[in-house]
Amino acid sequence: MALPFEQQPAAGGGNPKPEARNPKAVSAAPAKPLPFEEQPKESAKAFAAFSVYLGLGPDRTLAATAAKVGKSKRMMEKWSLRWNWAGRVVARAAHLAEVERGAIERQAIAKAVEWAKMTESVRREAWQEAERAISMVREARERWEASGRTPGFEGMARMLELAFKLKQFAAGMPSEIREVNTTVTGTVDVDWEIALRRAYGPVAAPPAGAPAVVDVEAVPALEDKR
Repeated sequence: MALPFEQQPAAGGGNPKPEARNPKAVSAAPAKPLPFEEQPKESAKAFAAFSVYLGLGPDRTLAATAAKVGKSKRMMEKWSLRWNWAGRVVARAAHLAEVERGAIERQAIAKAVEWAKMTESVRREAWQEAERAISMVREARERWEASGRTPGFEGMARMLELAFKLKQFAAGMPSEIREVNTTVTGTVDVDWEIALRRAYGPVAAPPAGAPAVVDVEAVPALEDKR
């Protein structure tokens, strides 16, 4: 029975060889330089002049840089604009600040880890001492119970109090809990006239020419006994 497709041998016979890769094509791209480092296409003289400008500190000037490198101030102005010297100075300052901040953070983390290890060791020791104190109290109580004598509860209470304080310290719990009561006092001034006006509305004025109304208290009449 004939196969529907015939496998054709590779040209030249034998198995085809894998294509060779160009090592330059697969190599990683070079890292981009930092702004204050030598830039691509920047000449060595221009970068050297920028390094001098950078090293002059906060009082740097193009004239001082020109005097240092033996070039004209006009050339320094040209290179400064072409390679953004001002921006590169700011970038270097930010980079140094970031490096310093990272160093401080790493140092703080290292100290925190060291302190945590030391605190953990102290807390473990405190817990063990508390367990020993409780064990001593139990042994003393058992001896007193076996002898039939009245135990000294004061010494046991002090030992247990010390043991519980040690356990509180080992567990990171406060040894004392204090209740704080805060009383807030104040005076409230109420303008009663304004409050009454808001509740009942303003008092209407009497019409013009109307007699004045006087509010008097009623008094019962006296009987004539004559």
